[in-house]
Amino acid sequence: MMDDVLLTTGIPSREQIESRVPPKERREKGPFVVIECFQEIPCDPCYHSCRFGAIREFESINDIPEVDLDKCTGCGICVGSCPGLAIFVVDETFSETECLIALPYEFIPLPAKGGEVLLLNRAGEEVGKGKVHIVVPGKKPAGTSVIWVRAPKELSMEVRNVKVLTEGGARCE
Repeated sequence: MMDDVLLTTGIPSREQIESRVPPKERREKGPFVVIECFQEIPCDPCYHSCRFGAIREFESINDIPEVDLDKCTGCGICVGSCPGLAIFVVDETFSETECLIALPYEFIPLPAKGGEVLLLNRAGEEVGKGKVHIVVPGKKPAGTSVIWVRAPKELSMEVRNVKVLTEGGARCE
């Protein structure tokens, strides 16, 4: 059942988020998917996009996705397949101080590799600065692009969007 906070604000509760965070042991092994889908709606592109079988087959088209973290490679293919923009990949093993986060990105123009971005939380609030590490354009005509951003490691479970900055550091409006 969906939490009242999600229904009124569009932001999942702390309990909902924590229910999707993999255990520390798995987080230390490399990239992993985080599916922040909390609604029972007819949708299953994530299951069909995963070539490793890490997203378990649905019994009903309305099921909430479940992940087999032992099968997940953190490739990020599922990130661009989710029409709800609810799938992310996190790699906390990227460096001692930074993580990588794969985010769905549907704005144009796409940010440039190496570009500076403001890191935003689920409420759209600025929580830090990061850099674009990789840009994967979406498949045409309606595919969602995926950007991989470098962020401070302590923000790995907070960052869920970005605001692109211009080359000079000014905000794009």
